[in-house]
Amino acid sequence: MSRTRLAVAGVASVLALAALPSAASAEQVTITSFDGTRIDADFQRADGLAAGAKAPTIVLTHGFGATRETTEIAALAEPLGQVPAGAFRARGYNTITYDSRGFGRSGGEIDLDSPEREGRDASAVIDYVATRPEARLDAPGDPRVGMHGASYGGGVQWAAASRDMRIDALAPSISWTSLVQALARDGRLKLGWGLPLVGLGEASGLALGAFAPQGIELGAFPVELIALATKAAVTGRADDALTGYLRARSTGDGIAKVRAPSLIVQGTADTLFGLNQSAEMRRLLRQAGTPVKMLWFCGGHGVCLTGSGGDAVVTPRVLNWMDRWLKADASVPTGPGFEWVADDGKLRAAADFPLKSAGTITASGSGTLPITPLSSASGLLVAATRASSAVEVPVPVQTATKDVVGAPVVRLRYRGTSTAPDTHLYAQLLDETRGVVVGNQVTPLPVTLDGQEHVVERSLEGVAMRVTPGSRYRLQVTDGSNVYGLTTGVGAAQLDDVRLTLPVGDAAGTVADPALTGATPVAAPPAGAGGGKTARTRTVTKRIRVGTLRSRGVLLRGTTTKARRTTVRLVVSAAVAKRLGLRSRTIATGRTAKRRSWSLRLKPAARTATVLRRRASTVATVRVSSGTVRPNRVVVRR
Repeated sequence: MSRTRLAVAGVASVLALAALPSAASAEQVTITSFDGTRIDADFQRADGLAAGAKAPTIVLTHGFGATRETTEIAALAEPLGQVPAGAFRARGYNTITYDSRGFGRSGGEIDLDSPEREGRDASAVIDYVATRPEARLDAPGDPRVGMHGASYGGGVQWAAASRDMRIDALAPSISWTSLVQALARDGRLKLGWGLPLVGLGEASGLALGAFAPQGIELGAFPVELIALATKAAVTGRADDALTGYLRARSTGDGIAKVRAPSLIVQGTADTLFGLNQSAEMRRLLRQAGTPVKMLWFCGGHGVCLTGSGGDAVVTPRVLNWMDRWLKADASVPTGPGFEWVADDGKLRAAADFPLKSAGTITASGSGTLPITPLSSASGLLVAATRASSAVEVPVPVQTATKDVVGAPVVRLRYRGTSTAPDTHLYAQLLDETRGVVVGNQVTPLPVTLDGQEHVVERSLEGVAMRVTPGSRYRLQVTDGSNVYGLTTGVGAAQLDDVRLTLPVGDAAGTVADPALTGATPVAAPPAGAGGGKTARTRTVTKRIRVGTLRSRGVLLRGTTTKARRTTVRLVVSAAVAKRLGLRSRTIATGRTAKRRSWSLRLKPAARTATVLRRRASTVATVRVSSGTVRPNRVVVRR
């Protein structure tokens, strides 16, 4: 489909959304945000909620260029890894769906999910939820809420939760940490996504704003971004001004502040926000000590070509995640810390991410690559396809089945000349057996073709591959891709040494950190144990507020059969103790002389409880000198 046809189709679809009515049971409301911007929303009670009863609430918003109505339509939501709003209501949750600032019938200008604008808009929505008689509250003004949504509706969750600690759980789908990596990697504009996104933003904000119930709202993009995007589209490059604009609105720094337990959902076929972005999200959340699980499905901003994408994988896991953290039901299984759909369409799991290293698969080669604008036609606007002009490096056939999960690395030693010396080559992995590029992914490699020898090394977009003895893969290095727009130079590059490294992981040998996954940890069998099955233990968590811990303490129960006395302690990690300035990792301790079944109430000292209030939540592990205890962890919340 040409860019013109894509733009026309996008505008037509946006205009069609104006005719979609809100659900019959929805209560349409207008919420005034911090700066007077009016946010249009629909509130709906949980299915079957009795009169006077209360339920947790799920806050949802939509993808870029869409409106809140799309969160109700399964056919639109599921390919993006989004659970339709009705599925939450059927599960016993209230829902509130809203048009993001500048989109649909809400006012204001689009600011790309800025914490200071779209993040504060979400807080205004949560303020409104706190006034609803159907909403379960943790405290006055503090409703029990989770957030879910895809793409732009995923990014706003990081923006909101980085500054609003009332949010109790997140499940962002196909979101991002860096808009620079997504749209302007190494200074190369990802034109295939950039232009349609700008067009859809303008169409949704301007066209549907005329239908706003509170009066005409003509939002959309600020003039500054339109000017920067237009300039980049002409040159094919993202200059310092555009890069700075995108960096200022990226969510990475904010994710490091998030304390709400988070289920990260990312698409293996997503060519806008690739898998590496979700790996960075997970790293930042782990750094913050936040419970986290990551799920890779086949879908997202792209076309799934290998199967097993959508609701069958995503929906049950998102619903269970919300049940676990919003309903405080520790018996709900959230599964292992990492699950992924590989390029063979099958779902696999490991206790954590990254997988334990099991070595690498390497390949090397060389060749001459002509450079012409004709190669720009390689691929589709939003998906890489087999390049007709490329230096190809076959991946050696493997004698055993291996999991390649993560970011491959390509290193080039090259020399060449071009009428545009500062340019890019592009790397992609071709699956010859299926006739597709793995994950539709292509990565720009910045090169300088001035006749001198140079070396460039880059991590490629993340992949999930199941490599078998029957697999046939090869690396293609080409001079153009439709995903990134026009190649302007003419010349040739001699690639003297092309090296590919694929990371091989050991899923079975990967060990979980149960304090961060919120999942069921797997314990190794005792030494000398027969059979081959791994013994399983269940970690139980109790969530308690600092005020309650200080005034009444936490009641723990356990069993012991041999020891005359059992010591019970609440212990935080060394990192938390250092960050809070605690004198000891032990925040509370107690002893009991009862055998078999016992109960004990632990309370920290007043000073320790005061210090704990500095963090939104702190995970404390329960340790006993003998026997067992329930719960195994306590999550202390402000």
